[in-house]
This record gives sequence, structure tokens and C-alpha cells, in this order.
Amino acid sequence: MSIMRINVGPIHPSTHGVLRMVVDVDGDTIENVEPHIGFLHRGVEKLCETRMYMQNPSYFEKLDYISPMSWGDLYIGAVEQAVGIECKEAAQYARVVLIELQRIANHLLWIGTLCNDIGQLFTTFMWCFRDRAKVLKILEDVAGQRMFYVNMRVGGLNRPLPADFKDRTYELCDYLLTSVAEYEKVMDHNEIFKERLKGVGVLSSEDAIAYGVTGPVLRASGIEEDVRKSMPYYIYDKISFSLPFKSEGDCYARYRVRYEEIFQSIRIIRQVLDMMPEGDVVGQPIKLINPPAKPDTVVARRELPKGEGLIYMVPDKQKPYRLSIRAPGFVNLAVLPKLCKGEKFADLFAIFGSLDVIFGETDR
Repeated sequence: MSIMRINVGPIHPSTHGVLRMVVDVDGDTIENVEPHIGFLHRGVEKLCETRMYMQNPSYFEKLDYISPMSWGDLYIGAVEQAVGIECKEAAQYARVVLIELQRIANHLLWIGTLCNDIGQLFTTFMWCFRDRAKVLKILEDVAGQRMFYVNMRVGGLNRPLPADFKDRTYELCDYLLTSVAEYEKVMDHNEIFKERLKGVGVLSSEDAIAYGVTGPVLRASGIEEDVRKSMPYYIYDKISFSLPFKSEGDCYARYRVRYEEIFQSIRIIRQVLDMMPEGDVVGQPIKLINPPAKPDTVVARRELPKGEGLIYMVPDKQKPYRLSIRAPGFVNLAVLPKLCKGEKFADLFAIFGSLDVIFGETDR
């Protein structure tokens, strides 16, 4: 055996952020991968402990710049528990629609970049960004900005929904059902695409549980776990939807889970729009919060597009006394050495891409 050590990164076109991987190879077979993180570390948890509650949402949205509204929703959910304020009924429906649109936008970008990572199907890459732009347009019109929305406010949203919000969202769902269905005809009938993903980077259900992975990575290994089902929040317990899951645990299974989740998100959005009551969705104005009583600790959980996000907070009257974040990207990245051992070096980027890691939340 002759081991060669290769540095991949920290600047590399196949990394979704800034990552350095030290890869030991024997010929073109990977013996070990050692991820080096921390290039985007900003000390977000400590920053939040020095600022008022409503000065922090923008920090959380930058944890995942692909799905900022989902992280904003998680943080505001923790603050609402801390100050004892419940989200308005109409705003709960609106939040579910918005975070499911954000989930669709996340998965569309992921599918497109996966095709780019493995050097296949640039057409699909362009289709994904075309359709994602239509989703982002609605989010932009709701929040007023295209990327970092800061649209979640204690008790509701930052501003009222556009008058044509329902009609446009219905129309978008109809369009996506037809458009995204075309992807399958190209990708799943492409022998090279399937050969690059099937049987590559296999994660067994036992290892998935042992490593603590969550989200699509966990469900692709045969574990039906989703916070929206196991610990429903907002109105998820009133909605009928399925959890796509596979038993193979390989890169292809992780692709299929995310692809099928797009259609489940469309199903959720349509149901919520049908059920959405009339009413004010605007939350409280930004001001000093002085709750009459505060809980000793707060734990908020959400099913983010990349996996389970969790915030542990020890609240004070005006700001978090202590705040800790469990980010899905950080946990899912830990399984990379396990998945890569024995695979070919060329498969490194398919395996890493299949985990959908973003380094704003990984490094924090």
C-alpha cells in the first residue's frame, strides 16, 4: 500500500462554502478523509448573547444563506417561547407556506449543484435555477428582499401578505408540478447520472442513528423521522403529507428523497392555502420585550431543509443569557469520512454534495 495525501481546498469549486479536506488515497481509492472546518466561524452564539432579542434574526438568516427564512423562523420560534407570545393563527398558516417554499428553493438549488458537482446534466442545473427564481420572486414580494428576508417577527410576520399571494402561490404550485416532473425524465433515465450515484457513499440505518444525522440524509437511510411529524409545530398536525424515505442509504437515495420532498412541499402548500383563515399576520413591532415571567430554558426545534435545527436558550428579560445551536450541516458533515472510505477519489465530490452541507451553519 502506498498512501498519498492530497489537500482539497480550502478554495475548491466543488465545495458549498469554504472547506479543506485532507484526503489519503491509495491509487485512486480513498483511505481516509479529514474535514477541516472553521473558515467561516463568526461566533454567532456569543454575538446573540450580547444583543437584544430582535437584533439577532439577521445573524440566524446568514447561517444558511440558501434557506435563510427557515433559520429565521427557528430563532423567532425560540424567542416566542422565551417571552410567552404565541404566533397569530393566520400567521401560522402563512409561515408554513413560506418555509415550505423555502424548502423547495433549497432542494432545487441542491439538485442543480449536485448535477454540476458530478459534471453531468448542465441542462438540469439551468432548469433548477429557472424554477428556483420563480419561488424566490414570491418570497421577495412577501418580505421585500430577495436573499436575507428577516421577515419573521414575534407573533407573526414583518408585514402583510400581498393581496394576490394566494393566487400566485397556487399558480406557482401548478407550474412546479409540471416543470419539476420533467427533471426525472432527464436524470433518472441517464445511465451516467445513476452510475455516479447508485451504490456510492452508502450510510446504513445503524450508522445514521449512531452519527446523529437528520433530515433527508437520515430518511435516505431508511429512518422515517421528521420534526414536522414527531413534534408538530404550527399547523403541521392538521395537514396530510408523506415522508419520502429510502432504504439504500447511497447518494442516489439522498437525491430521490429530496426530489420527492419537493412534491410533498407542494402538497402541503396547497392544503394550507385551502385552509388559511382571514386575519392579520403582522407580528409585534421591534421594541424592548419585558415578559412578566420567563421560562428557565427554551428548546426550539424545526425541520429545516437540510435537517433538524435546534436552539437551546436560557432567556433573560431582554436578550438570551445563553444560546446554543445544533445545526444539521455540522452533524451531517461528521459522517463524510465514513462514507468515503473505500470509494474512488472521483466520487468524493458526489458524496460530499449529497450531504447538502452549508458552511455558514457548520462553522457558525
